[in-house]
Amino acid sequence: MTAIGFDNQKYLATQSEQIRRRIGQFGGKLYLEFGGKLFDDYHASRVLPGFEPDSKVRMLQQLRDDVEIVIAINAADIEKNKVRGDLGITYDDDVLRLIDIFRGLGLFVGSVVLTRYTGQAAADAFLQRLTTLGIRCYRHYPIPGYPSDVPYIVSDEGLGKNDYIETTHPLVVVTAPGPGSGKMATCLSQLYHDYKRGITSGYAKFETFPIWNLPLKHPVNLAYEAATADLNDVNMIDPFHLEAYGKTAVNYNRDVEIFPVLSAIFEKIQGRCPYKSPTDMGVNMAGNCIVDDTVCCAASRQEILRRYYTACVELLQGKATDEPVRKLKLVMNQADVTPAICPAVEAANEKAAATGAPAGAMVLPDGHVVTGRTSDTLGAASALLLNALKSLGGIGDQFELISQQVLEPVCRLKTQYLGHKNPRLHTDEVLMALTISALTNPLAEHAQQQLPKLKGCDAHFTVVLSEVDAKLLKRLGINVSCEPKYETKKLYHK
Repeated sequence: MTAIGFDNQKYLATQSEQIRRRIGQFGGKLYLEFGGKLFDDYHASRVLPGFEPDSKVRMLQQLRDDVEIVIAINAADIEKNKVRGDLGITYDDDVLRLIDIFRGLGLFVGSVVLTRYTGQAAADAFLQRLTTLGIRCYRHYPIPGYPSDVPYIVSDEGLGKNDYIETTHPLVVVTAPGPGSGKMATCLSQLYHDYKRGITSGYAKFETFPIWNLPLKHPVNLAYEAATADLNDVNMIDPFHLEAYGKTAVNYNRDVEIFPVLSAIFEKIQGRCPYKSPTDMGVNMAGNCIVDDTVCCAASRQEILRRYYTACVELLQGKATDEPVRKLKLVMNQADVTPAICPAVEAANEKAAATGAPAGAMVLPDGHVVTGRTSDTLGAASALLLNALKSLGGIGDQFELISQQVLEPVCRLKTQYLGHKNPRLHTDEVLMALTISALTNPLAEHAQQQLPKLKGCDAHFTVVLSEVDAKLLKRLGINVSCEPKYETKKLYHK
């Protein structure tokens, strides 16, 4: 059983209440910039064991009657077909996916706003597509001198040029398919237009990380730096908060840098800034819901190590520069992280050295480590998966879950009829074979029933996994890391 370090029920209750208070502070109308992922927040669930990946959207469901969602998308991202790395789909397609999910959860999606719109052909086509689907659309335009030229920004030629987004609910959540979509600018635009119309409204920001009331170098906050190593985000003490209250609070460089400008914009629009620091703008209560700091620290250190291996693999694949790797080495140093903190790393490397072939290892919920090696019929990931299921089910090594009589014909099918050069079965193929074997083999059925227990386990491999294996293990909830090394010396790897 995975140790729990975070009280999710307390989080849902206290976070909802905090947002209700903030709505009341601004007379019943609040624009809430939602940073990070509204759902599927697996980073938070990994570093705060007990945090459910859909916690934030469940919290919004508690406020369902008051919530309206506005999705912002940068028109330039549509033009260049920007893709979400975790999902492999374009930002404009993700907008449609988000709308479907929100509606399925009973949340009202009021509109979509295209930010930094300059008449891009692809953006116009997307607008037409949304309009045909019955979705209200608005355009926001680039503002010369944003964000530093406050007098121009807060004018009819600046924010005043944007379309005013008609909203009907007290809490307007502004979210987006990814960073750089213009969420904050959208909120500021609405504040300006509300002021011109005599409507009292306010702005707040919801970012889970860094957690403002944890120490600067707390492993949970360092894990956030590791997760954003490619964005150059740096955690820092909020100097405005320290000056105003004499208390330390953690924020990050971009919010601290932009706060003087935001403060000036608020003063220009509303006559005064309601906040004394960027930390004041936040409504995050996650830090108050940590119930076992030791558990969260250990989980965060494991996450930092995984992020390091991921960055090394992306460097090998040409997807990133060496700058994130350098930054992650620094974060590892600060968090006292080495490969030795994950028993799977040493076990996998020892197995590979002993067999002379790629291998993997996994730490099971009870702390037991199992390994898997590459064979004629199974890749390292497939072998490890079967061995883990055996161990979890108390099935001895001498018993076959899938007979060679089943494996070998499938391998021949791959090479002789489907044109594959590698006959070994991937993890998805192994699970299919296991399912078929379960029809006649009670042990195979028992092994299959152990699959849910793999969620949250750490696994490490001595070579970069195939895309198929990596995705399947991720769907099972296994936390995977790999050595930055390919199985073969080929230049093309898929």
